[in-house]
Amino acid sequence: MHPTLNIAVKAARRAGQIINRASLDIDSLNVGVKQQSDYVTEVDRAAEAAIIAVLREAYPTYGILAEESGLAGTDAAAEFQWIIDPLDGTTNFIHGVPQYAISIGLAKQGVMQQAVVYDANRNEIFTASKGGGAFVNGKRIRVAKRTRLDETLIGTGFPYRMFDHIDTYLAIFRELAQKTAGMRRPGAASLDLAWVACGRMDGFWELGLSPWDMAAGSLLITEAGGLVGDLSGESNFIQTGNIIGGNPKIFSQLLQVITPHLTPALRA
Repeated sequence: MHPTLNIAVKAARRAGQIINRASLDIDSLNVGVKQQSDYVTEVDRAAEAAIIAVLREAYPTYGILAEESGLAGTDAAAEFQWIIDPLDGTTNFIHGVPQYAISIGLAKQGVMQQAVVYDANRNEIFTASKGGGAFVNGKRIRVAKRTRLDETLIGTGFPYRMFDHIDTYLAIFRELAQKTAGMRRPGAASLDLAWVACGRMDGFWELGLSPWDMAAGSLLITEAGGLVGDLSGESNFIQTGNIIGGNPKIFSQLLQVITPHLTPALRA
């Protein structure tokens, strides 16, 4: 395991311990609201602080982009940058729904190099290094082999904060619901992407995500033999917040369904 990946795994497990302890008494949590339907708890902040402490001790000069603390006092132009979501799926967590994860990615000049997505509920740790493949608990994973869209299980995320593109989203959802074997919305994008990487879902698409939702999961998919892109199939998903992922044939078919529905704003 690459040294930076090993440190990221250590940081994720440290955060997982905090989250697992807190999950035993959810009713005692103080829950804040950042904006409509966007929650934060002291667990998010404690988990993020634990992750940053581990990463900074090992790599003090690396930049950080984290959900709760932003750049955390680091240089946005740093050659290496950690991209962190300490608790992806906070809404699930505070409702006692066991579908959430810790996501840590490492980018070099904007290109993902290392990835960890840790599902502390199931004790599943998904890892990937650029050029080195993707794994869950040390076992190699690959994207699913299905080639027909009508046989696929596709993940997505419903709009919950911003509704500027909800009509477009619903039109895409309506068509895909009729052309696939099923649609799922588990509620934690990083884990959804990890599930695409290991073949539990055949593809995934969502609008309006943040970099920390996608960074680690996108590398998992590409290292598992899949493709990831924005809604036009290009590589700007981190910048646009709009993402499609899947095995190469399903990725192409998702694009064919989604692209005709895009408004000029979503094509930009």
